[in-house]
Amino acid sequence: MIDKTFIIKTFGCKLNFSESATIERLLSEKGYYLAKGNTIADIYIINSCAVTAMAEKKCKQLINHIKNHYPQAKIVLIGCFSSLSNVSSVENQVDLMLGSGNKMKIISEINTLFVDNNKPKIISTTKDEPFFYAYSIHERTRSFLKIQDGCDYFCTYCTVPYARGKSRSDSIENVIEHAKRIVKNGVKEIVLSGVNTGDFKTPKKECFLDLLLELENVTNLQRIRISSIEPNLLTNEIIQLVSSSNKLLPHFHIPLQSGSNVILSKMKRRYTCELFANKVIQIKDKMPHACIVADVIVGFPTETDELFNETYQFINSLPLSMLHVFPYSKRPNTVAANMENHLTNACINKRATALINLSNLKKEFFYNENIGKTRKVLIENKIDKKYMSGFTENYIRIRLPYNKHYINQIIKVKIDAINKENFICDAEMLENISK
Repeated sequence: MIDKTFIIKTFGCKLNFSESATIERLLSEKGYYLAKGNTIADIYIINSCAVTAMAEKKCKQLINHIKNHYPQAKIVLIGCFSSLSNVSSVENQVDLMLGSGNKMKIISEINTLFVDNNKPKIISTTKDEPFFYAYSIHERTRSFLKIQDGCDYFCTYCTVPYARGKSRSDSIENVIEHAKRIVKNGVKEIVLSGVNTGDFKTPKKECFLDLLLELENVTNLQRIRISSIEPNLLTNEIIQLVSSSNKLLPHFHIPLQSGSNVILSKMKRRYTCELFANKVIQIKDKMPHACIVADVIVGFPTETDELFNETYQFINSLPLSMLHVFPYSKRPNTVAANMENHLTNACINKRATALINLSNLKKEFFYNENIGKTRKVLIENKIDKKYMSGFTENYIRIRLPYNKHYINQIIKVKIDAINKENFICDAEMLENISK
């Protein structure tokens, strides 16, 4: 009987979290035990990220911490960082290393960690790793369901195509089957996740729109949220479907990256500012209450004051609800890393602060637009002894007096006011509408 314990530390995107959740489930089924609380584990699994230099740095720091404080523990490194050439700096500090494409081999390889005279084992990821499914269910109220992996875009700043490999997708049949299993576990909301979610496609020529149409027919699945979708893949048909759906939520996460066509071209993005603006206007025309979130990279090489001001003014002119702001980070082996005119950290941080402040203003305006409105909230968790919280269909975080009977219930509320300290809205409950 296996009596080994493990802990999974996850960095990066929701895709990593869904994969970690699946690894946790499969290892538990195999007889390993998830360590609870501050218990020291036999195995530390690090599901790494390499999108930014900071993510990579945190991963290295964790490896050093484990080595220094728990020298008898085994360390398994998986994920994007482990798939890149600069991982050589930690190869001798880990006991097993798998890439992004083959991280699920941990289920079959974990027994090798306890073989006598075990030496670090590195299993390289190939370019043609098959798609493997993943989903989370231990949040209970919502599940992140992986439908796609990899990317064929090769934007000049991004390491993801090198770490995750080519774009590949699950089948619609498999996604539907996983969705049904998730619903049977009492989950009310599924978040569709992928590296390039909108690039979902199958050998049968089925596309993301086809998947959405099928998911709408899953019995007892109450809410479907799209995690992120490229503007060039957000078709008019998808916008129309969301606007008329009772399950697809009016919440769009659309990467912008820059509000300057000059910079977008250097990034090798597949759209213009005009196309992005057109998508935002279409959404707001059909769904005035929709939440629209945009990713923005500041400080890309050659971004002058004038070009940054273009981005600022472009974003300011659009009815966006909030931003995710990322300071540009030089990543090894990317085209952008070898470009001229890299900006100083001080300049990049100053611009990031300006956009974060703009995001806060837009978020406050968006929340204010919803005051007095009736919305549906999935109650997700308890904040403290007094309050519980959840998100409306259009992604406004709501705070209500705590009542344990409403956790994982969808309730109708009237939004009363904004708490500006933590951007949460107080509301009054009108009706419990969960089935």
